[in-house]
Amino acid sequence: MIFWIASLAGLAVAYLFGSTPTGYLAGRLLKGIDIREHGSRSTGATNVLRTLGKWPALIVLLVDVLKGVAAIVFARWFYPWLATLPSIAPPSALDPQAWLPQSWVPWAVCLAGLAVLLGHGRSIWLNFTGGKSAATGLGVLLAISWPVGLGAAAAFGVMLAAFRMVSLASLSAALTATILVCCLEQPWPYRVLVIAGSIYVIARHRANIQRLLAGTEPRLGQASPDAKAA
Repeated sequence: MIFWIASLAGLAVAYLFGSTPTGYLAGRLLKGIDIREHGSRSTGATNVLRTLGKWPALIVLLVDVLKGVAAIVFARWFYPWLATLPSIAPPSALDPQAWLPQSWVPWAVCLAGLAVLLGHGRSIWLNFTGGKSAATGLGVLLAISWPVGLGAAAAFGVMLAAFRMVSLASLSAALTATILVCCLEQPWPYRVLVIAGSIYVIARHRANIQRLLAGTEPRLGQASPDAKAA
């Protein structure tokens, strides 16, 4: 019982990494505003760019990526360490040395990756609102498999340069990550994480997808439809 409680605590830490409201804090610290009341009303780097400028947006982007990296690094350290504690020993069937290389630890890392994405998109500090988890998802990808992460980042950069639409670039990166993680030699838990995480990121872009299909999605430097309506 103690083992399961400690495992859930590890997932809670990953969620709290993700829920750190970087874009919201940037708005409060730099202009004293709630960024959720401006632009697209998202706390992500794209809305920070529209509302606060490129340097705050760059910092928010980097921190959001690092949140994903930190959650995976933490999980990879925490769960093997947890299994070594005599007072919090896992059930014998979950002995990390018994199944390797198909141990339970990669599945715990998978859940931690999903937790950090959920934290970014549904932050406990912002009444369960937040960003669209693309940057944090990139951090997760880079931490679990740098070739997949770099491939997704390259797809993002190419699509952004070609169309100047962050949403389209983010969707392309999510799809590219899914293809790469299935084609490259990766553990099954990491494949599940990338596929589920990509579905989550795409779902967070539902409104953007509708605007893309309607031809009304703004490009970089243009005001969002939400801002125009306001």
